[in-house]
Amino acid sequence: MGGLVLIDRVLQGLGWLALGAFVLALLGFGAALPGYAAVRHPVALLGAQGVPHALGFNLLGLVLPGVLAMALAVALLRRLPAAGWRLRIGGQLLLLSGLGLAAMGLLPLDAEDLDGPASRLHASAWLLWLVAGGAGLLLSGLGLRAQVSPALGWRALACAGVMLAAALWPWPMPALAQRVAFVAWLAWLALAGWALPRLDVARG
Repeated sequence: MGGLVLIDRVLQGLGWLALGAFVLALLGFGAALPGYAAVRHPVALLGAQGVPHALGFNLLGLVLPGVLAMALAVALLRRLPAAGWRLRIGGQLLLLSGLGLAAMGLLPLDAEDLDGPASRLHASAWLLWLVAGGAGLLLSGLGLRAQVSPALGWRALACAGVMLAAALWPWPMPALAQRVAFVAWLAWLALAGWALPRLDVARG
C-alpha cells in the first residue's frame, strides 16, 4: 500500500517537474546566450543548430518536459478505462502533444535556413504539439467539467484558451506570446497530475 502511495506522489509531481524544467531551462540558457532577449527571440533559438549549449537546452527544456508529459498521459489513461470519450481522447492527445514537444528538441531549428529540411521538421513537431495540445485541453476540460470536477474542467478550458490565443493570435510581441502558450500547456500538466486521485472516480 505504501508503494502505491509513493507511486501516486511521483505521478502527481510529473507535471510540476515538466513545468519547472522548461522554465528553468528557458531562464538559465537564455541568460547564458549573449544577446538573447525573451521579448524578441523565439524559444527554439536556444536549441537551434550551432547555438552554444543548444543540446543542453533541447534535452532539459524540450525533451524532458515532453517525456514527462507522455508519462503523465499514460498515467491518466490508465486511470480512465471507463471514462467518457472526451477524457479518453483528451489523454491520447496529451500523449501526442508531449511527443511533439520532445520531437522539437530532437529536431532542432536551423536558424541559418528557416526554409530548410531541419527547420520544416521542427515546425511540424511544433504544429503537432499545438494542435494535439489545444484539442486535448479542450476535450479534457469538457470531460472533467461533466464527470469529475467542474472547477478542474474550467481550469483546463482556461488553459486551452490561453494556449491557443497566445499561439495563434498575431500579438505585437510573438516571442512572449509563444512563452505564454508553452506555460499554459505546462500549467495544465501540473494541475492534471495533482488531480490524479480524483480521476479514479471518473465514469462515462
